[in-house]
Amino acid sequence: MSRPSPLSEKLVTVFGGSGYIGNYVAQSLLERGARLRIASRNPERGFSLQPLADLGQLQFARCDITKEESVKAALHGADYVVNLVGAFSGNLDKLMGEAPGTIARLASEAGAAAMVHVSAIGADADSSTAYARGKAKGEANVLEAFPSASIMRPSIVFGKDDDFLNMFGGMIEMMPVLPVFGPDARMQLVFADDVAEAIAVALEDPATHGGHIYELGGPERLTMMEINERIAAAQGRKRRFIAMPDGISGLFASLPGTPMSKDQWTLLKAESVVSGEHRTFADLGIEPRPLGLFLDKWMTRYRKFGRFGRSNERNKEREARGVDAPGTGAGAEV
Repeated sequence: MSRPSPLSEKLVTVFGGSGYIGNYVAQSLLERGARLRIASRNPERGFSLQPLADLGQLQFARCDITKEESVKAALHGADYVVNLVGAFSGNLDKLMGEAPGTIARLASEAGAAAMVHVSAIGADADSSTAYARGKAKGEANVLEAFPSASIMRPSIVFGKDDDFLNMFGGMIEMMPVLPVFGPDARMQLVFADDVAEAIAVALEDPATHGGHIYELGGPERLTMMEINERIAAAQGRKRRFIAMPDGISGLFASLPGTPMSKDQWTLLKAESVVSGEHRTFADLGIEPRPLGLFLDKWMTRYRKFGRFGRSNERNKEREARGVDAPGTGAGAEV
């Protein structure tokens, strides 16, 4: 019989816990017997977690991390702290630079045993993007106020219901010809469950993992073109992808109302891969899982007739012969 986790019966405040990654983190912590307080501007977005918790194991708190009294209230009685808050819009310096330092300082003053702060690969105080500068400032402020905190820098996080794979999945489903921005930019897409496990492991053993930066990347380095091609193959669709020149891509990202901001374009070009300068999953005893383990299953919803269409293997065989999968292609109804 395995020993109980050090987190069992302990109170963990998770800032930003009602978001996408928060869902996975909450499940990982609940499985370890922790009591959770989900602190968020919109905690009701995390109500779907309630069936996963035992009676009295889950609590929700409305919190604005830019306001010290709000943070202090969310930290009351907390044994451990996780900060997941991130954004691409708004006052990024305040939200991702200053606020994490406030959380860390108040957590330290409250006697929290450990803290994990989630940043991102590419955090850089000298970056031309407000996002990367905000992330770097947040890391520095956290470590200054809570030196034994663990910093997690994940690459782009994927999961069944993410906004990354599903955005491209929907586009590939509908369009026979698609532009690819930054086609040669490499990414180490990382599974959300693996990121959540890394956070929980770091909380459980701050003596080993505290005070360090961890770059969390998946086991594969894929270009944007390869990612698009894999999604199309998983859908059983034959698509034409056009590699867009950087000049056109940069201009597109500069226009108002486009799905990609200038900062996001700059970050894409900088790539999202492990640098080799910091600790990784291996130092946490975790073997990250590749995208290929899940993609075929998750893309079922985008296939013609879903589970009732031809099998994906048969579609791949047809594609190899230059024949479009049934119900797909430029002239097909999709």
